[in-house]
Amino acid sequence: MLQTAIELFHQQLLASIREGNTNQCTLTLVLSASIHLDPFQALGTGTWGFLWITEILNSRYTEDERYRMASHVVQLLGNHFSSADPEHPLDVQPTWIPPLVGFLLLYERFYTPGSPPYPRSITLHIISTIPFGTALLPLLTLALSPAHPLQSRSSTLKVFHRTMSGWFSQMGNVLDGDLEKFLQAVGDPFQFTPDPPLQDGQLADAADYDPMMVVVILIEFALSDLWRNHLRDSNFTSCEKTMSTEEGRRTVHELMVAHVWPDALRTPPNVVAAIARLEELQCSNTARVVRAWAQTAGLSVG
Repeated sequence: MLQTAIELFHQQLLASIREGNTNQCTLTLVLSASIHLDPFQALGTGTWGFLWITEILNSRYTEDERYRMASHVVQLLGNHFSSADPEHPLDVQPTWIPPLVGFLLLYERFYTPGSPPYPRSITLHIISTIPFGTALLPLLTLALSPAHPLQSRSSTLKVFHRTMSGWFSQMGNVLDGDLEKFLQAVGDPFQFTPDPPLQDGQLADAADYDPMMVVVILIEFALSDLWRNHLRDSNFTSCEKTMSTEEGRRTVHELMVAHVWPDALRTPPNVVAAIARLEELQCSNTARVVRAWAQTAGLSVG
């Protein structure tokens, strides 16, 4: 009975959005009230929520009105994802990425200081459950963009770290300019602000974010022909300071030794090229640790 009611609500909502004849305030109130119905929990999937966002983004309402309506849908999705069993994560579909990108674009444009930061936190929480794919690149670039003062960088950088294996195996068709923009957005992994709370007052799943782990991936990028030339000195600013001490160099070296490097990167030519690139960027402390790691790994780099 409840599922039938939700299906009818779904059909009527889509019709109202597509026709654009219903007042935005009315639709926003309806979406807000539907939180008590918890439709996605009842259906066992958030698929319709992403369809609603897509329809809202493509509707004839103003951008500000689209932002307000989509924010309520994101909060509904937040309830659904936060209630999932951690041992049985929800099946997130790649087709859900475009509406998330579209929403983040609106968020960056219309968020104002003093309004709840929940929608962005929820969006990043959903992103953290998405399997790696090249469609993640523009989404993470947006989420890391310095254009907005309220950054949830730790959550996004944690997603970046979680999907590290894909950054080498699935990037063949990505334009150099997109790789450049992404690393510019990544910036200095030590620079981040505490995550804003989710709507239930709990922090997004990024409390254990460790910038050192992202530094290891950036060093891994220095070993890669695909990524090497897109690195910039700003990616290693804080890292250089950290590794100016013996303790800092030892910490990063130990992480590098424990890290599982792709076999294709563990070659003397790649290490030599990585060291040369880091020295070109004037990241001598990082280059020194890479050289020490190569010796530990039994790679002759001269």
